[in-house]
Amino acid sequence: MRISFPHMSPVIVYKKLLEMLGHEVIVPPKPTQKTFDLGVKHSPEFACFPLKVILGSYIESIEMGAEAIITSGGHGPCRAGYYGELHDRILKNLGYKCDIIVIDAIFPHFWDFTKKALKIANGTSIFKIVKTLKVVYKLSYAIDRVEKRIEKMRAYEINEGDCERAWNKILKVFDKTKTITEIEEAGKEANRMLDGVPVIQVEESNKIRIGIIGEIYVVLESSVNMEIEKILGTLGVETERSQYLSDWIEHNIIPGFIRDKKIESIIEQGEEFIEIEIGGHAQENVGYIKHFKEMGFDGIIHLMPFGCLPELVNQSIIPNIIERFDLPVLTIPIDEQTGKANNQTRIEAFVDLLRGKKQQKICK
Repeated sequence: MRISFPHMSPVIVYKKLLEMLGHEVIVPPKPTQKTFDLGVKHSPEFACFPLKVILGSYIESIEMGAEAIITSGGHGPCRAGYYGELHDRILKNLGYKCDIIVIDAIFPHFWDFTKKALKIANGTSIFKIVKTLKVVYKLSYAIDRVEKRIEKMRAYEINEGDCERAWNKILKVFDKTKTITEIEEAGKEANRMLDGVPVIQVEESNKIRIGIIGEIYVVLESSVNMEIEKILGTLGVETERSQYLSDWIEHNIIPGFIRDKKIESIIEQGEEFIEIEIGGHAQENVGYIKHFKEMGFDGIIHLMPFGCLPELVNQSIIPNIIERFDLPVLTIPIDEQTGKANNQTRIEAFVDLLRGKKQQKICK
């Protein structure tokens, strides 16, 4: 079966999973203005931006020959839970023939998950499926660790773009791996590549760190958030996200008795501000504000698709959190009307504010 998926970085993880299960994989192109325009044209106007971008990405994949698309679902008041059904109906109305396979969290919907997983398994034995899932998880974990290092190094690279060029080479190295041993070797090779990137030395007291929180798609997909991490890197800012693919896998697929409890701990911190589950990653995001404060970060950038219900709730809570923790937060709504130049100006002003605030503390 020729199968594709939404473009959400890092795509080589999804590609590797489907290839190891014996599928012919159609890798969707990185979203561009053409992708946005396609999605906006055929989506309801009130729909949030990720729905529109993903629809545009689906259309591009189908026109490249995809017969099926695998995607994740959602739960709670967040409308992500309706994406699969809505995308399916829109594509059928447009005359496209493609099977949309929506995978929800394994434990609340075990039998539904199993049924769809068997379809994707493509006749693969249970032994090979387990082995494949281990390899894919290790791959996502290794890639995320390298990306976290780059998010810090980018702020201090002497030659602008060195980290990005190294990252592109590193992804090609990871793409060739097929076993856990090869992934471990690729991780070592990645670190050797990054060791060769010249960086300036900056005193700890002069470093600026910003945590990036928000809806998972706009946080992970750089083409949608206008490459905010690169923008911050060029301004000499270290970044860390609230969302990484390996964390999502850990929290949603790995059984609770063996997984890391980090995300549960973050959610518990968020429950202080949002007592009930309201969908998306609302509790997790406000929990991360407190977490980043405890880690000594200087500020937070909150990315939210315009009209996103959980993140609108967060936006209303954030002023109280700012006052309580004395941690500046910049909220950036994102939709098809968002301009990169406007956001860059806001980000530059925010970074200047953080530098001034830190300098005042140093002088006291």
